[in-house]
Amino acid sequence: MLVTTTNNIEGKRITKYMGMVSGEAILGANIFKDFFAGIRDIVGGRSASYERELRQAKDMAISEMVEQARSLGGNAVIAVDLDYETLGQGGSMLMVTASGTAVVLED
Repeated sequence: MLVTTTNNIEGKRITKYMGMVSGEAILGANIFKDFFAGIRDIVGGRSASYERELRQAKDMAISEMVEQARSLGGNAVIAVDLDYETLGQGGSMLMVTASGTAVVLED
């Protein structure tokens, strides 16, 4: 399924708008990852553990959104927006939401 942040797809005609679709992923942060990520941040390195968590949460949210679009009969999702939030005391959890519009593209 085609997933894009744009409102249309060059060379394709949208024949039907199926409605808004979304997906969410909430992941808890591991205390040891937090500790080592903090150390890496102090010395100026990248936090690979946080980057992995962000990527995993994004992929989960997009997959859930795509499944919802598929269940509505869509074959693409346009105008996709990704939002990232931290939840809990001290930002102990990460939430990623993906939302967009499910559409049917001409074949």
